[in-house]
Amino acid sequence: MNICARNILKYQSHWLTEFKDQTLKDYDVLIVGAGISGIGSACHLKMHCPQKSFKILESRSDIGGTWDLFQYPGIRSDSDMHTLGFSFKPWTDAKAIADGPSIKSYLKETADEYDLYPHILFNHKVLDYSWSSVSKTWTVSLLEEGREKSLNCNFLMICSGYYNYEKGYTPQIEGIENFRGTLVHPQHWPKDLEIDNKKIVVIGSGATAMTIVPNVAQKASKVTMLQRSPTYVVARPDQDAIANFLRKWLPSKLAYSITRLKNTWLQSFMYKRMRAKPEEAKRNLIGMTRAALNKEFDVKKHFTPSYYPWDQRLCLLPNGDLYESINQGRVDVITDTIDRVQETGILVSSGDFIEADIIVTATGLNMEFLGGAGVSVDGQKLSMPKLVSYKGMMYAEVPNFIQTFGYINASWTLRADLTSEYACRLLNAMDKKGVKQCMPRIQKEDLDMSLEDWVQDFSAGYMQRTMHLMPKQGSRDPWRNTQNYMFDKKLIREAPLEDGSLLFEEIRPDLKVFVVPGDDDLESAA
Repeated sequence: MNICARNILKYQSHWLTEFKDQTLKDYDVLIVGAGISGIGSACHLKMHCPQKSFKILESRSDIGGTWDLFQYPGIRSDSDMHTLGFSFKPWTDAKAIADGPSIKSYLKETADEYDLYPHILFNHKVLDYSWSSVSKTWTVSLLEEGREKSLNCNFLMICSGYYNYEKGYTPQIEGIENFRGTLVHPQHWPKDLEIDNKKIVVIGSGATAMTIVPNVAQKASKVTMLQRSPTYVVARPDQDAIANFLRKWLPSKLAYSITRLKNTWLQSFMYKRMRAKPEEAKRNLIGMTRAALNKEFDVKKHFTPSYYPWDQRLCLLPNGDLYESINQGRVDVITDTIDRVQETGILVSSGDFIEADIIVTATGLNMEFLGGAGVSVDGQKLSMPKLVSYKGMMYAEVPNFIQTFGYINASWTLRADLTSEYACRLLNAMDKKGVKQCMPRIQKEDLDMSLEDWVQDFSAGYMQRTMHLMPKQGSRDPWRNTQNYMFDKKLIREAPLEDGSLLFEEIRPDLKVFVVPGDDDLESAA
């Protein structure tokens, strides 16, 4: 037996326990997270599963998730709001590339329209998820402002995102403890930070850095974007002229649907074309950058990556704001590595010294599945890297559990909407069948498939640093995590629920339920 088959068998092994009807339930469904995914999931439940009782567990004191946490200057989306917005709630603002406060207002408006606030439990941080095959319930252990408590449900919808809210990623930087100025990570931007007439160095060249730099440059005396290596950038207007035209002449929902379809198709087309013709895509992107900057600017050094487009995510510049700041002399770009941080600035490897009053470490996120909470099934703690993903949202041998994880090559909400739709279909199907448990199981015909990384062909540092902590995907459907919206629409929205891999367990006195085995049993089963 090959290694892949052995590994898969480990997760499929089980023992039998006698069933007892010991129903233990506070709510039908618990949604974890009140960000864009959690609010969307709750709305879908309201629309498609009105019979279900539910609560939203939110660790913070307000809704919004990312759009509540991040407060750095210029915080905005890098996806257009006609695809980042919900399928059922038109985005009606003129700006398609929206700022953070506008996105949060949109979420609050949605929560009000669907009367979600009575369903939200704020300041509830999840510590652990524990499934019982006897009672058919998840027990969720929580901290509520320091007090331990627990809630039970039949079904979990995990919408807690993919990164650690408490701490952003900062690499080890020699001498950074010696800096006498102000050190800031964008994830925890001080509300009272004074930037007027300051010399600011922003370390990094991802989406966050390229948002902060042109915004702080409006007040700072000098801003330097210090990058180890270049990033591909695309400049586009922050308004969608076609969307705004359609909204003048058509009902808002129809105009929004047409725009959403247009933008989704364009995103998919451009992504596929860039991946199919990477050299052409690289020439075009760099050519557009060269045309936007002053002739004397060294585009080859500062905006010509060594990798192909979409090996890492492209950065969006609304109205070319970063280019404008560079052209006006308010922003310098330095491509170099840090030798050490000194008391008044940064010494780079070339020997140049960059003076700084403020250093911003826009160096990325710490990825974290499930908000750091543990998961166990029938007393057996699960290891995320050992789980095999089903359709990018469920896991083999884990009952009544759906996790929302959006796209890296398109708007997050496109997949979040699909996931919520699927969850509602699944819940209604379980009711129709009269069952309380469903879960994916790898069948014999798929035992020979290979297991691959959760996300393929994406070299961004924040992914690569933690890929070993993520679940696996299989090499064939429905075990792939495709990162392809057009394909997912067929796989998730249109394909039948009963595909041979998703199992529904009947609730009857003689039922034998499956339990994830311990390590000893895994070895013996293989």
